[in-house]
This record gives sequence, C-alpha cells and structure tokens, in this order.
Amino acid sequence: MKKTSKMVYIGLLVAQALVLYIFEGMIPVPFVTPGAKLGLANLVTVVALYTLESKREVFLVILLRLLLSTMFGGNLSSLMYSASGAILSFIAMILVKEIGKNKVSIIGVSAAGSVFHNIGQLLISSLIVKNIGVMLYLPVLSSVGIITGIFIGITANYLVKHLLKLPYFKASN
Repeated sequence: MKKTSKMVYIGLLVAQALVLYIFEGMIPVPFVTPGAKLGLANLVTVVALYTLESKREVFLVILLRLLLSTMFGGNLSSLMYSASGAILSFIAMILVKEIGKNKVSIIGVSAAGSVFHNIGQLLISSLIVKNIGVMLYLPVLSSVGIITGIFIGITANYLVKHLLKLPYFKASN
C-alpha cells in the first residue's frame, strides 16, 4: 500500500470511528447495566487490526479516535476511561489474535477485546475511587461485553471479508 493511500485509509477509519462514537452517544441504551454501551467505535479498531499492516498503524487509529472523540463530546474523565479500556482491549486483541492464529476467529478476538475494555475501565475506576470493590461489577459488564463483542465481531468479519476483495487491498497483498 502506498504511503498516501495508507494515510487516506487511516483517516477514513478514524472518521468512521468518530461517526460511530457520536451515533452511539445518541442511542438510548436499554441495558439493565448502567454505563454499558454497544462499542460501535471498536468495530473500526477490529477492522483496522485485520486490514492494516502494522500494529503501530492500528494504535494510531485508536489514539486519534480517542483524542478527537474527547474534543467532540468528551471530557478528561471520559478520556481516561476510554483510553484505559481501548489500550487494554488493543493489547488483548493482539495477544488473542497472535496466540490463537488459526484457532480464534475475528469474532473471538472482538469478544476478548470487549471484555478487556471493561476490565481497563473498571481498573481506572477502582484507582479513582480507591476501592477495588468496583471490580464486583465486572461479571455483569463482561456478560454484556461478550454479547456486544460477538455482535461487533460478526459485523467486522463481514466488513473485512468484503474489504479484502477491493483492488486497493489486492494490490498490497
């Protein structure tokens, strides 16, 4: 992939993640668990993980999404929670993808990322309130996270399968 093409593709991924972040903020969450979200912006992270050549580029997409989403509608505390969740999720997805190579699908990678996103957010929360008891919320958030992670994984699987058919990606393979 040419340098200019890659820069445009990364810009498109960041723009899509921002649109999904803003759209998700408008959806009333019918979950029983307060604070649970669908994680639509993480769809772009999973797609980036499977379409970009280096992990550094995927991290750049995550970093730009975090900073720009904070500018568009967040604050410092939302940045702390989002960053901790996104970074831990990113690390977990890389590990699951690399260790599981042919045994774990994109759906499993996404579900693992979703659970570790919740763990990252709860760790920051427990540091802020100085009480590890916040982690008692993990089983509830994890069950919702697995379901939304599977949904995001199925969607990402469909997108990646069709993205890789484009001439843009065939030239780089």
